[in-house]
Order: sequence, then C-alpha cells, then structure tokens
Amino acid sequence: MADNSASIVVDTYSEDENYAESTVSEITSLRSSICDYVYENGRRYHAYHAGTYWGSNDEKSMEAMDVMHHVYTLLLHGRLFLAPIPNDVERVLDIGTGTGKWAIDFGDVYPSATVIGTDLSPIQPSLVPPNVRFQVDDCCDEWIYKRPFDFIHARGLYGCVADWDRFYSQSLENLRPGGYFEQVEVSPTVRSDDGSAENTKIKELGTKSTGAADEFGKSFDTVEEMKDGMERAGFADVTEHRFKLPVGPWPKDKHLKTLGRYTRLAWEESMEMWVMMLWTRVLGVL
Repeated sequence: MADNSASIVVDTYSEDENYAESTVSEITSLRSSICDYVYENGRRYHAYHAGTYWGSNDEKSMEAMDVMHHVYTLLLHGRLFLAPIPNDVERVLDIGTGTGKWAIDFGDVYPSATVIGTDLSPIQPSLVPPNVRFQVDDCCDEWIYKRPFDFIHARGLYGCVADWDRFYSQSLENLRPGGYFEQVEVSPTVRSDDGSAENTKIKELGTKSTGAADEFGKSFDTVEEMKDGMERAGFADVTEHRFKLPVGPWPKDKHLKTLGRYTRLAWEESMEMWVMMLWTRVLGVL
C-alpha cells in the first residue's frame, strides 16, 4: 500500500436471501420496466428512479467499472476489504454493486455467506455463485431488510446520495452489534505532490464536475466527508485509510506503475460518462 504522506517518485522513462425480503418492498425482482433504459446524448442510463444518478450504465461504462474493480483490488494487494470481519461472516450487503464484481468475488471467497448486491441498474451477470443475489434498489430509499447484516460494503457512491446522514444512520441500524461498515471512495479532483496538476485541463475537469454535482444536490467530495458522516451517525472506532492513486505509468515504483496503467485506462473509458449528464443538464456547456 502506498504511504499517503510520501511523494511518489517519478520514473525517468515512459511506457506506453434471497431476492426480496418483503413482498411489498420496492426492492423489486427484475421487471421489464426497469430494463427500459433511458437514452440521452448517445449514452444509456438507468430507468429505475431515472435521473437520480449522473452516471451511465452502458457497455463502455460497465467495462470501466470492471477495470476500477481491478484497480481497487490491486490497491489493496489482492484484498477485497480492510475490515476485520470473521471468516464465518453470514450476511453481507454490497451497496452500489455496479457490475457485481465485488459481490461475486466475495461470494467465491466466503461460500457460506449470503451476499446481496444492490444497484439502480440490473447490469449484473446471471451466472453467479449460488450464495450471491442482486436486487434493483435505491440506497436513498427506506431500508426494509428484516434481518441485520454482518458486513455492509459501499464503493463509488460519490454523487449518489443527497442525505448522507440518513444513509449512514440506516447503515448502522441494519448492522448487527459488532458488525462492520466499509466505504471506498475516490476524489474526482486530481492532486500532485509537485503542483504539476495545477492549472491543467484535468484539474479543471474535476473542479467543474464537483461544482455541477453540488448544483445537482449530491456531493462529489464524499471521500473528504464520509468519516465525519459515519461518526455523526454513531459508528464507533471509525478508521480512515488514504492511498495515492496515480493516473498513468509514470511512477518508478512497480506497484504504483501498474496501478497507474489501469487507472488511466479507466479514466479514458469514463471521462465522457463523467461529464455528459452533469455538464449538459446542470452546466449547459455541452
């Protein structure tokens, strides 16, 4: 893992349960209406609670999600999480599961656990481990699970939640005593040890997108705000880990160089998706 306090050395050369737990729940089984996607500016968006999330769910976006899952796994040196959960963990919830990669990998490693992955888009595969289930759900709605979870995992929810206090309170209420909640987020605004990112177009991209998200009513600064939000909700022993994630293969360190290659690929695949909805609907600049 990278030491967040140290500068990254630049390389001197370049290289290239169970589906629904209640019959009256809005946690639905897949219906045709949910798959009747919204198309706008050449991108495909979720139909369930349409317009509440800024990102597209088309094939290009799904490929980028899978690349970022690989990036997160590389960042943790092969681990799926940092929480000290027991090997006999039983009930696990993956919020904002996307293509379901994390939930599937977790289900493979912990075959005795029941893993539920939720998302606004039904873009997950049908061939999954028998202990993994996917549900179309909005984590901003009222949670109605009948039984608490041992582990709740959330990743990449920046720009997804308007009321984080409510989200964290519901997460805590749906954890069994002694259970763990873990959230992983990245900053959409680049930073640099030597100041080289300042006054660049890539810096401007993050700044404008963050402003657009604020107008949209859902912050992009989740990575800076989530620790305080968890503590306000009543979580105990909140631990924060920060990592540097290079964009491109410029670091000399081999591990960071590999991370940088995959991160750049994810950025190249995602950049249009990041700006399309927010910049057209909110900023009106495209």
